[in-house]
Amino acid sequence: MEEKLDKILNLLDNLSSESARGVLIIVEGKKDVECLHELEIEGDIIAVKAKGRNSSDRLSEIEERAEDEVILLLDFDRRGREMTKYLTQRFEEMKIRSNITFWKELSALLRRDVKDIEGLPAYIETLRRKIGKI
Repeated sequence: MEEKLDKILNLLDNLSSESARGVLIIVEGKKDVECLHELEIEGDIIAVKAKGRNSSDRLSEIEERAEDEVILLLDFDRRGREMTKYLTQRFEEMKIRSNITFWKELSALLRRDVKDIEGLPAYIETLRRKIGKI
């Protein structure tokens, strides 16, 4: 359990470094953005499902703000997997590389314990409590 927590925290630290380097992070919703901020990941984070914005507007905004790479960090459920695949294809058409490494590694570590990004802070806190690191 401690090893799992260390791996998750290391991944989040690397994600934070990439974000600080200017790589745009794409999540599903506003709560996901807030959770990444809670986990001390700053930088440019965009929710693809924003109220009052259609997906075409969001993709245009991402194309304007992204340089040559984006990090996709959508939820780990079926809809998140489908959206990751769809966005990867769309960004490829826009000549923007989709980095899904963080998504794949977190998904493998979290398995069925966490289905979305917004559940990550509570899960980390639960792991810390279980191993006595709070």
